Amino acid sequence: MQEVRARKGELYVFADTDTQIESSTGVHVIRMPENYGVLSPILHVVPLQLLAYHTACARGTDVDKPRNLAKSVTVE
Repeated sequence: MQEVRARKGELYVFADTDTQIESSTGVHVIRMPENYGVLSPILHVVPLQLLAYHTACARGTDVDKPRNLAKSVTVE
């Protein structure tokens, strides 16, 4: 998070309700429901995937054809 802030990036943090991270300039905290044990990763992944999808669409990239996928799959 420090590296992103140092490069003037915007942070979107998905956090539990009891986390002590607060919103500030360049940091947007999105509070998730309280921890549900083993279901917690599922509750956190879905909004992150939606954020990634909508960010890619806003940037105009093709979400069905990621860059460098063949390179990362074929290079050992």
